[in-house]
Amino acid sequence: MKEFDIPEFYRSPIISKVKNMRKVMDPRKKDFTPTILDFGPVRFHIARHFGFCFGVENAIEISYKAIVENRGKRIFLLSQMIHNPNVNADLLDNGIRFLQDTEGNELISFDELRPNDVVIVPAFGAPIETIVKLEAKGVDVKAYNTTCPFVEKVWNRSKKLGETEHSIIIHGKHNHEETRATFSHSSSNAPSVVVRDIEDTVVLMDMVLGKRPKEEFYTYFDGKHSEDFDVNQHLDRLGVVNQTTMLATETQEIADFVKQTMIEKYGEENLKDHFADTRDTLCYATNDNQNSTYGLMKSNADLAIVVGGYNSSNTTHLVELLEESYPTYFINTEDDILNRNEISHFDIHKKVVKKSTDFIPSHEVVDIVLTSGASCPDAVVDRVLHKFLDYFNETKTVKEVLSNIEVKN
Repeated sequence: MKEFDIPEFYRSPIISKVKNMRKVMDPRKKDFTPTILDFGPVRFHIARHFGFCFGVENAIEISYKAIVENRGKRIFLLSQMIHNPNVNADLLDNGIRFLQDTEGNELISFDELRPNDVVIVPAFGAPIETIVKLEAKGVDVKAYNTTCPFVEKVWNRSKKLGETEHSIIIHGKHNHEETRATFSHSSSNAPSVVVRDIEDTVVLMDMVLGKRPKEEFYTYFDGKHSEDFDVNQHLDRLGVVNQTTMLATETQEIADFVKQTMIEKYGEENLKDHFADTRDTLCYATNDNQNSTYGLMKSNADLAIVVGGYNSSNTTHLVELLEESYPTYFINTEDDILNRNEISHFDIHKKVVKKSTDFIPSHEVVDIVLTSGASCPDAVVDRVLHKFLDYFNETKTVKEVLSNIEVKN
């Protein structure tokens, strides 16, 4: 696996060391049980996999390389590099400016761009139409293109599906940057439609089976299908791809449901003519993080803390999973832990920040699940851990706790 050159302040003396130790002990990534850091009165259950993934580290490395190599030039990010306010804020502090917001609206007119300006394409990728506009301005869009290779893998798979005359179902949030980019690439190759969840998929498959009027497609999926989608022709050969940060289990559930529908309509002996197996597009990092979260759900903990950007899709899914087992608090940084009795956190259901009190139980030993999204620096998780330690007396030292992990394993 490639080692990335990212700023040292993103790394951490605690979490990075735990990750390296687990990597040595479990090189094939078969063990998804958490690491327990026992500080005495408080124990942290640390996810086996979390934090920066390949695509994020690649994007950060390229972005800082662009800053170093282009002193004196105007440097722009097409939109947020990744969904983490700390990372984006640091890039802004280094003089980078955003061209668009997360919904694709221009913050700076493309008309202001000059050929010698530097434009960084974010990890989510970009719609074909946007790339064409940048190239028309003479901007080099290849020099600092940080599109995640796993996102590009989905694009390449959709191209192959188009070549075999399949229509494409995209599992994603239709207004998310990555899904907008994937939809653009997919639509250029084949008729495409975006489904948010299994409920959307059931509606679509009811149309395939004639249980629902096909004409409803254009209202139900308004703004979520390609212009050339002919509901009377394009629902007989289907393949499923996804926004890489969606729950892998949900994508698989959707694909299985589509597969079963095609068997019901055309017979299992004709399945290959009507359904393409696309499970190879699931992102390994998203899979690992989610499997590690299932491992955390088996811990006997008092509460869960998830750290990341509130607009991060993959982080939101970790919160969804952990909420099934624990009181779960989604925070951005250690500053959201206001004191021993009060925490500010994001409610993913109501989409608001709220405060909760008495969130740390008065047990003799408190067990806390701790993880973060794929765009959250380990250093932030380190600071969260230290903030909690401040609220407990007579805790063991970090050195002692880490050395005990080494002895036990």
